[in-house]
Amino acid sequence: MLTITPQYIIDTAGKKLVVLPLDEFNSLMEELEEQEDLQLYDEPKREDDGTRILLSDYLKNRNP
Repeated sequence: MLTITPQYIIDTAGKKLVVLPLDEFNSLMEELEEQEDLQLYDEPKREDDGTRILLSDYLKNRNP
């Protein structure tokens, strides 16, 4: 499990900002990238209708 210890600061405009130690930020970014990779993997699987063709048929019918 990812442990994050955020700190908050308020800028001159009164906007609240989050500050993280660099190692926690990097861990968070790695986790987000992994989640994105999983989504990219799952998306084509959901759209797969099970149709398959032989490689030899594909090579015969493809446009040069």
